[in-house]
Amino acid sequence: MPMKKQLTLSIIVKDEKILLGMKKRGFGMGKWNGFGGKVETGESIEVAMKRELQEEVSLVAEKMHQVAQFDFYFPNDQTIMEVHVYMVTDFSGTIVESEEMRPEWFDIDDIPYKEMWSDDIIWLPRILNGEKLFGFFKFAEDGSVADYQINTSVFSN
Repeated sequence: MPMKKQLTLSIIVKDEKILLGMKKRGFGMGKWNGFGGKVETGESIEVAMKRELQEEVSLVAEKMHQVAQFDFYFPNDQTIMEVHVYMVTDFSGTIVESEEMRPEWFDIDDIPYKEMWSDDIIWLPRILNGEKLFGFFKFAEDGSVADYQINTSVFSN
């Protein structure tokens, strides 16, 4: 039975724009993405989401809600990534580039999907349209989506 690792992903949206970060190192390097990472031992998912946002772009999430939960399966990896996706619609602080992420605002109609994970074009437009989703993505060796399933979901927040 594969192990699960919990992670967070924050999607920052304000005034018909989305804030994405260019990953500068590590897993996902060279791709635009939301902000997030591992849930540490003893940490709640929401606390982890806020910590990662602060570490990666120096923002404090003020208003957010969970919009998705996905399991990601990668070839030759025995760990399933259980990713909790949050939409952040209000925040404080000044956006600052970190060692890990270079932030940039994009118009909602001009999201750089070709420079993102191949699954993002499948689910991101749906959450931007207000859907709440639950599902899984299985990736092929070349990074494309080999299989997926998405259902609508209801989160308690």
